Amino acid sequence: MDIERVPNRNSPPAVLLRQSYRKDKKVRKRTLANLSKLPDDAIEKLRVLLKGGTAISS
Repeated sequence: MDIERVPNRNSPPAVLLRQSYRKDKKVRKRTLANLSKLPDDAIEKLRVLLKGGTAISS
């Protein structure tokens, strides 16, 4: 899973939680959630968690 910023023409970019998979030898992407309404710091924390980081520092 990965978080991607997808540009929109005249509006802010969409922030999407996506999953990559293969179908017929082609790489496809499936959108699991739209994270555009979350604040930027929450998106960055989620990105760290997806990479195997820790949510709360000790």
